[in-house]
Amino acid sequence: MNGVRHFLLALQFFTRVPVTGRLAAWVGFSPQMLRASAAHFPGVGWLVGLVGAAVFVLAWQGLPAMVAALLCTIATVLLTGAFHEDGLADVVDGLGGSSDRERALAIMKDSRIGAFGAIALVLALGLKVALLAAMAGQGAGAVVSAIVFAHVLSRLAPLFLIRWLPYVGDSGASKSKPLADAIDGSALFVGMLWALPAVALVVVALGVIDAIAALAACALAAGWMARLFRRRLQGFTGDGLGATQQVCELAMYVALAWRA
Repeated sequence: MNGVRHFLLALQFFTRVPVTGRLAAWVGFSPQMLRASAAHFPGVGWLVGLVGAAVFVLAWQGLPAMVAALLCTIATVLLTGAFHEDGLADVVDGLGGSSDRERALAIMKDSRIGAFGAIALVLALGLKVALLAAMAGQGAGAVVSAIVFAHVLSRLAPLFLIRWLPYVGDSGASKSKPLADAIDGSALFVGMLWALPAVALVVVALGVIDAIAALAACALAAGWMARLFRRRLQGFTGDGLGATQQVCELAMYVALAWRA
């Protein structure tokens, strides 16, 4: 039952899905539980991906693929409260706004969005919509599998950053600080168990070659983000995890839409 509680805690932390009342009391909360919930980030991706895929398929029944892709993206942003998109904007503002490590970290803590962050959000969301619309030519099954796969695997990638890099955010002010403590191998294993069915889904819908290409794109994107954070910040922040999710999601859409 602890696994269910940890999953619900991850759902509560990373989405707008209400976990309240008696259910919230049963789930409970502690920094240790929040740390354990990290293993279930890819599980949250299943919910977000399935909701996004359902919106795309329903909208595509009577609307152009571009509009369906836009509505799908809106649905996922609303479901997550733009949690990861906010992280992407903060990271781009910080790293784009200063080459100095301390100044960059200070900019990332500022709740206001700057020019770099705004541009990054517009480009990222626009690219996401365009790629999903391009994949529509491969059929509904291809789009559904791609959306679910990308949301699940992109939430597995940040676990490796937590595992390998030190946390450099503001420990006192960050609500995600418990997630910053290095997770163990068992948490990574649970995360990969969540991811395996999503990989199988893409293999069935698009084939082994496309699945390998998307996995390679995700790994390269996550590795690039880890290298960037190590070089510029000497570690990761909570915003960095959100930015990594977004970059990995986009990288997988690019790989899967390459031959669309």
